[in-house]
Amino acid sequence: MAEHFLVRVISGEAQVEERELTGEWTKSEAGSGSFFLTQTDAPYLMRWQADPDRPFEVLHLYLGFRRPLVNRAARSLGLTPSRLSMRDIAGVQDAFISGVLTGLTAEIQTTHSASSLFVNGLLESLTVHLLRHYAQTQPSPTSRPAQLPAWKLRKALDHMEAHLAEPFDLDFLAGLCGMSRFHFSRSFHNTMGQSPSRWFIRRRVDHAKDLLSQTNRSIIEIALTSGYESASHFTQMFRRKTGIIPRDFRKL
Repeated sequence: MAEHFLVRVISGEAQVEERELTGEWTKSEAGSGSFFLTQTDAPYLMRWQADPDRPFEVLHLYLGFRRPLVNRAARSLGLTPSRLSMRDIAGVQDAFISGVLTGLTAEIQTTHSASSLFVNGLLESLTVHLLRHYAQTQPSPTSRPAQLPAWKLRKALDHMEAHLAEPFDLDFLAGLCGMSRFHFSRSFHNTMGQSPSRWFIRRRVDHAKDLLSQTNRSIIEIALTSGYESASHFTQMFRRKTGIIPRDFRKL
């Protein structure tokens, strides 16, 4: 994520594992009330296994670390915003954060209109607390490769996911995010570790794998549903990405 990313476990328990693309898995336990805080310069992988007998519910909060709220809070504490970063936190309990996020969750889920004054007050309190207890000062301003903000990334991923059967359209995705082709492609690659077109092809193949393993639909039908005009083109691309042809994958 381009922004600092805070996750709080609202209910349930899970075993969470994280690693860099070529690193070793590190394991932590996520229980009710614990939180995770992270930002990374490069894409990384996360997986989790929840207790199937208990609902696992989490709150995701994206913190724009260079935005006016954080800058204002940092200056109020005598800190230099451009030299700050957050420490990585995994599975930690913090009573203050739990209280603030419980109030935030209740307010945004209320049946009446949420109070922006109340929400902003909670976010300001949370920001000051994070800066006091979990921030660290860099020796000099750090330059990060251009990345997509979370909302733009989600917009692009959701659109591609919903249009896997249609031709890939880089111009449309860039326009959806209000960016040029070049800047969108570069920012997407910096964020996801691969180009938009490669991500799109991989998702097509993953979609086809799900259909092959979970349905009895014909190969040609799955090919068309996955955006390929012929079974031969689908088979060629599927083998290139998986090492086997669709029919053999289904047998497995």
